[in-house]
Amino acid sequence: MSTEDHPAPRSLAEALRGRDDTALGALLRSRPDLITPVPTDLTQLATRAGTRASVVRALERLDRFALQTAEALAVAGDPASYDELLGLMAGDDRDPEVAAALPAALTALREQALVWGADDRLRLVRTARELLAPSPQHPSPTGLGPSVREATAGMSPGRIQEIVAAVGLPSTHDSVSAVQALAALFTHRRKMARLLAAAPAESREVLERLTWGPPYGQVTHDPAARLRWLLDRGLLLPTAPGTVVLPREVALHLRAGRAHRAPEPVPPAVPAASAHRPQVVDATAAGQAYTALATVEELLTDWNEGGPPVLRAGGLSVRDLKRTAVALDLPEPVAAFWVELAYAAGLLASDGEADERYAATPAYDEWLERPAPERWALLAQTWLTATRTSGLVGGRDAKERALSALGPGLDRSAAPEVRHRVLALLAALPEGAAPDPEAVLARLRWERPLRGAQNAPGAQGQRAEEDLRARLARWTLAEAELLGMTGRGALSAHGRALLGAHTEKAPRTEPHGPGDKLPFHHHRAPGALEPLSPAEQAVAAAAAARLLAPLLPEPLDHVLLQADLTAVAPGPLQRPLAAVLGVLADVESKGGATVYRFTPASVRRALDAGRTAADLHAFLAAHARTPVPQPLAYLIDDVARRHGRLRVGAASAYLRCDDDTVLNEILADKRAAPLRLRLLAPTVLASQADPAALLDGLRAMGYAPAAESADGDVLITRADAHRTPPRTPPEPVPDGPPVPDATLLSAAIRAIRAGDLASTAPRRPADPAAPRPAPGELPRTSPAETLATMQAAVLTGEALWIGYVNAEGAASQRVIAPVRVEGGFVTAYDHTADEVRTYPLHRITGVAELAGD
Repeated sequence: MSTEDHPAPRSLAEALRGRDDTALGALLRSRPDLITPVPTDLTQLATRAGTRASVVRALERLDRFALQTAEALAVAGDPASYDELLGLMAGDDRDPEVAAALPAALTALREQALVWGADDRLRLVRTARELLAPSPQHPSPTGLGPSVREATAGMSPGRIQEIVAAVGLPSTHDSVSAVQALAALFTHRRKMARLLAAAPAESREVLERLTWGPPYGQVTHDPAARLRWLLDRGLLLPTAPGTVVLPREVALHLRAGRAHRAPEPVPPAVPAASAHRPQVVDATAAGQAYTALATVEELLTDWNEGGPPVLRAGGLSVRDLKRTAVALDLPEPVAAFWVELAYAAGLLASDGEADERYAATPAYDEWLERPAPERWALLAQTWLTATRTSGLVGGRDAKERALSALGPGLDRSAAPEVRHRVLALLAALPEGAAPDPEAVLARLRWERPLRGAQNAPGAQGQRAEEDLRARLARWTLAEAELLGMTGRGALSAHGRALLGAHTEKAPRTEPHGPGDKLPFHHHRAPGALEPLSPAEQAVAAAAAARLLAPLLPEPLDHVLLQADLTAVAPGPLQRPLAAVLGVLADVESKGGATVYRFTPASVRRALDAGRTAADLHAFLAAHARTPVPQPLAYLIDDVARRHGRLRVGAASAYLRCDDDTVLNEILADKRAAPLRLRLLAPTVLASQADPAALLDGLRAMGYAPAAESADGDVLITRADAHRTPPRTPPEPVPDGPPVPDATLLSAAIRAIRAGDLASTAPRRPADPAAPRPAPGELPRTSPAETLATMQAAVLTGEALWIGYVNAEGAASQRVIAPVRVEGGFVTAYDHTADEVRTYPLHRITGVAELAGD
């Protein structure tokens, strides 16, 4: 059953020429590298589709069964029939499951422009055949070796005739017919069965070891009898001194016709390993989403006054990451995840100062003002599309350099695709169902296998990439749980909404025969979700925020004060309350309820921020559900009474106090020796330390000094004073050229069709004696001939073929119907652009009349 309604194509370009715009658009969307830049015509498109880089990229995006089909075509005849391909895939017994899935796989290869031709003449693109066909240097993924014709290419004619005689075939007059007769014998099932039945048991064991590959073996100068029997009959053929190979035809007979030991026509199922009520999943995920917001806020609050310094090579040092993890009370890998997520979301960056440090950006303040569900949606969408991969932190790059958080080398372009695919598999399960992670990994390996056998060229790099993809999938499952996309391993309702699962595409329809067409993206697994456009992402984020909002806890406006100088927040606090309490007290423990502890240092911190004792008493009375304990009131009053009695300013630093006895007490204290104090006046001390060091030293001695300005006013210090200049979030590293949108796709197809019309239209030179231009060559005529031909075409209304060079120097071919020629310009209807255009005559290289309409 042919896929073409017109005569069988003789090349890939002709096969592409027979496609409609929908099929051509599907090709360009699935292989966007073909459209960058836009080809001039279909011949150039076919040439580009056959380049090594493009073919490798297309092969690596096939699912396992489609790739197995391509590998089978690489060892089949060229061209091959559909029946031959079916035999290689389904074997002699015609496995019904393989036979049912083969039409879809073949259609996938056709739509990817990796296979062309009718079903009786299937051709694999030459570059793909070179990549997948077996050779001594690059064994085939099928485990098959060279054919009899290939293996005997360098064998002497006399030796070939000896083999033909040994298997009972009549001798021939030439080696070509002898090899053909030998290959025909090896492909004849009944005759081969009789030949192998006569083989010694030891010889059959040798064949069994080589059947599924690798097909090569070593022999000595004097082979054993079991090997000699096989060599004499051509069942093993020498390829190099000391090396023999099992011919492909013999291996296929031993395999019952199969090219693969285990064809995988059906993707592995991803069953539910556990199930929970959807309400429980959503509540658990919402709790994690709230924790995610609190963690990011805590991280950036901790870095408010300037975070860790930036390493010379970029990124955080191991020590600073450890300190951050301790401050967040998290393992270091988890802390690295939150740091990287905040960076990817544009909430933190380096400040760009001479002493470069990390700090929150102005975007962080804007983010804080948004409702909690919207803040979560921004973090989750950033994670879905980010290419920076925190799981790599602590590892080493290809040059054995350490990879640090926020540093270079963490981008992996495959990360967004793997995340999206893992979550799409979760979305395909019933609500509340959680899969087994190993089943997810098995499914991903089927959907995107890596090309090549273990010993193929670059196999080590491929195995490393395979290991990376598996790790990306595992990290995705863990990070989705941390972020609140999933709960108890199952996708939440707001996670589904963010993915756009509610806009899932219609399921594909299976073809009924090898030539039947499938809709675009037929090669995706059922239930797969398409990536969302920016507009769809905004809609999905709003939907996710609406679903998450009622699940998040309402912030509280009160705390419970206790007599042991602690306050208990029984839930999340309103931001103004949490901000003030975070300055007035230290967080002692976190969890469902947060415990704050009041200390002299924390109270002094609140006073330094501009609060008075009366302010603190009023604040506690307004937000405490319990009476203010007496020890807490005494603590505030005692610290406030001593706060500001000492004033530190810049001399390099000075210390003044109205009570000279306090200054004398400080001078006499041995702990003040590092400050190098000297009495200048009864109420003034000078220090060689800077003001900040003097403040810290006095506070360590138990005093409560205050900093003052040059005018003598008390300086108020706030924890949220430092921000970076406006920064843009890091751009994800694309995984190849972007998929063209509908507008670009339509324009590109139109341009390709137009260029193809110009390059293939039948034409005749203006001078019948002149040679015809070569394909793709611009027509060349003199200015006088060009003008005369144009004027004649205006009168007759005929279409012309012209060569045109624009102002940028780009040459193109066009088919035009001249309407008017005047003033050095020709106005014509341009068939290639489907519009009326005006061209300067001096930019037209030449003209030729078309041979027909």
